[in-house]
Amino acid sequence: MAVTAPPRTLAAPSFGAVGVTAGLVLLVAVLAVVDITYGTADVGARQVWQALTGQAEAGDASVVVASRLPRMVAGLLVGVALGAAGAVLQAVSRNVLASPDTLAVNAGSYLALGVLAATGATASVFASSAVAFVGGLAAAAVVLGLAGRAATTVRLVLAGSALALGLNAVTESLILLFPEQTEGLYQWNQGSIAQNGFAGVARMAPIVVAALIGLILLARRVDGLALGDDAARGLGIPVRGTRVTAVVLAALISAAAVTLAGPIGFVGLCAPALVRPVARRVRALVRHRVRIPVAGLVGAALVLGSDVLLRAVTSAQVAVTVPTGVVTSVVGAVFLVVMALRLRDGDAAAPPDRLRIPSRKVFAVTVVALAAVLAGTAVAGVLLGDSTLLLGDVANWTRGQAGQAITFVLDTRVPRVLAALCAGAALALSGTLVQSVTRNPLAEPGVLGVSGGAALGAVLLVTTVPGAGSWTIAGAAFAGAAVTSAIVFGLAAKGGFQQSRLVLVGVGTASGTAALISLLIVLTDRFSATKALVWLSGSTYGRGFPDVLPVAAVLVVAAVIAVARRKELDLVSLDADTPRLLGLDLARGRLGFLVLSVLLSATAVAAAGTIGFVGLVAPHAARALVGRKHVRVVPVAMLLGAALVCVADLLGRSVIAPAQLGAGLMTAVVGTPYFVYLLVRGRR
Repeated sequence: MAVTAPPRTLAAPSFGAVGVTAGLVLLVAVLAVVDITYGTADVGARQVWQALTGQAEAGDASVVVASRLPRMVAGLLVGVALGAAGAVLQAVSRNVLASPDTLAVNAGSYLALGVLAATGATASVFASSAVAFVGGLAAAAVVLGLAGRAATTVRLVLAGSALALGLNAVTESLILLFPEQTEGLYQWNQGSIAQNGFAGVARMAPIVVAALIGLILLARRVDGLALGDDAARGLGIPVRGTRVTAVVLAALISAAAVTLAGPIGFVGLCAPALVRPVARRVRALVRHRVRIPVAGLVGAALVLGSDVLLRAVTSAQVAVTVPTGVVTSVVGAVFLVVMALRLRDGDAAAPPDRLRIPSRKVFAVTVVALAAVLAGTAVAGVLLGDSTLLLGDVANWTRGQAGQAITFVLDTRVPRVLAALCAGAALALSGTLVQSVTRNPLAEPGVLGVSGGAALGAVLLVTTVPGAGSWTIAGAAFAGAAVTSAIVFGLAAKGGFQQSRLVLVGVGTASGTAALISLLIVLTDRFSATKALVWLSGSTYGRGFPDVLPVAAVLVVAAVIAVARRKELDLVSLDADTPRLLGLDLARGRLGFLVLSVLLSATAVAAAGTIGFVGLVAPHAARALVGRKHVRVVPVAMLLGAALVCVADLLGRSVIAPAQLGAGLMTAVVGTPYFVYLLVRGRR
C-alpha cells in the first residue's frame, strides 16, 4: 500500500515558519561572522574582509583561510548535524531527552575510534567516519533495546548513561594501555571545532548533507509515528522500517560530526528542546520536514554561540586550548537539570526489592563466607602484583626484618590494599544510605553526581596545589560533594524524591562536573593532567597510610551510626508516612543520613579516585542475600563493596603488569552489565 500523509490537521509551512527560519539564518550568519574575527593572531574584521575579497596580505589570508573559515564551517556542519539528529531521535523514540549523548552514540563512536587508534592502524577520514558510525549505531541500538518500546524518560537516560560509562571506561583503559598510539584522543573526546584547513570539512560535508536530505525525505513517515504505532500502520507506514532507517541516518550524521570535531555534548538534546516551545506558536514546525532543518539551525547557533562566548570571556590562548564541547556540555547539563524538574515522574525503571527475611543462620553463614572471601582477597592483594611475595615475607615485614626490596614493595602495596578496602566499604555504605533515604533502588553516589562533585573538588586541588596532603584533598573532595549533593537532593526534595527527577537531576549534575573536570585537565600542565587522569580512573597508585586515615575514620563513625540507627533506616526506606506516625523527624533523619553518605563518598574519592557502581551493586546484592533489614544489609554491603574494589584493584595492577588499570575502570566494566540487568528486569 502506498504511504499516505497524516490527515491535514496542520497548516503547511507558513509565514511564521519562514520568519523563524529567516531569523535563525540571520543569527547563525552573525555568529559566523563574529566567530571568524576571533583568534590568537592579530587579524580583525577588516583583515578578514580583505582576505575574503582577495585584498589581504599573505599572512592574514593564510590565517583566515587555513584556520578561521574551516573552524566556522565545521561549527556550522556539526551544529546542523547534531540538531537534526536529536530532533529525529526524539521523534522516533517519543522521548524528549533522546539525543546522540543520552543514546550513547558519542560513547560508542569514541570506543570504536579508540580501538582503531590502539591497534595502530592508519585510516582515512572516510574510514574513521565509518568506524565511528558502526560504534555509534551499535550503542544506540543497545540503548533503545534496553529502554524498551515505552522508552520512558528515566529508563532511556539511565540505559544511555550506564552504557556510556562502561564504554568510556573501556576507552580510557585503552588510552592508559596504549598512550603513544592514542595520544590526543582524550583531548579530541572533549569536542573541538578547530580545524587545520578545509580537508576534513570537505570530506564530511557530503555525508552530512546526504544524511540530512535523507532525514527530510523520511519526515512524513516520522510525522505518522507521532500518531501511535497502530495509527501509523493504518496509514500504511512501515513502523519498524521507519524507526530503523531514522536511527541509522541519525547515527550516520552524528558519526560524521564526531569524526570532524569530536563529541560536542548536548547540542542534540538542547536544539530540538528549544524548537519545541516555538512549535506551539508556529504550527508548521510540528511537521518534521520543517522541524529538522530548523533544529539544525538552532544547533549551529548553539555551537557557534558557545565558541564565540568562550573566545569573548577568555584570552585568545585559553580559547584555543579549551574545547568547544566543554562549554556545550556545561550548558547542556544545566539544560538537562531544568528539563528534569519539569518532567513528571516516570516508571521506577527497576522493581522494588522483594520483602523476604532469611533466617539468622543464613545471615551468619553469609557474613562468615563474605568475611573469608574478603580476607582471602586482601591477602592476595598484598602478595600478588608485578612481583609475587610469600606470607613469610609479610611476617618478616611486620617485624621489621624484611629485605630492602621486599620492604619497598610492601610499603607501597599494603596502603593500596587498605585504601581499596576502605573505599569500597565506604561507597557501599554510602549507596545503602542513599537508596534507603530516597527509596530509590537506582540511587548511587556516581549516578547522582555526588562522586563527580567530590572528584571535581579533588581535581581542582590536585591541579592547582600539586603538593596538597591527604586531609586537604579529602576536604576539597567533601566540599565538592557537599555542593553537588545540595543541588541534587535539594532540587529532588521538592517533588518528594521522585525517582525520575532525582536520577535525571543527578545525571545532569554528573555531566556538568565531568565537563568541568575536563576543563581543568585541559588547562593544566601535562604532569598534573596525567596525575589527574590516573587518579580519576580509580587508581590506588601511590597511596600511603596517611591517605587511608580520612576514609577509615569516617567509615568507622558512619558504620556505628548506621547500625545504631538501623530501625530508623528501616522505617525511612518504607514510605514517608510511617515514620511521621511513629513520631520521627523525617526531614532531620534524612538530612543526617545524606550528610553521612556525602562524607563517605568524598573520603572514598579522596582515597581511591572515582570508582563507580559499587554503591549500586553492593546494596542490591546485600538485600538479595540477607533481606531488607539494615542491621543485616549494612555489614553485608560493606563486605561486598570492600571485596569488589579490592579484587578490581588487584586485577588492574596484576593482569597486565607492569602496566596498570585503575580499579574504577574495572568496576565500571563489571557494574555496567549489572546496571543493565536491573533495567532489563524492570521491563518484565
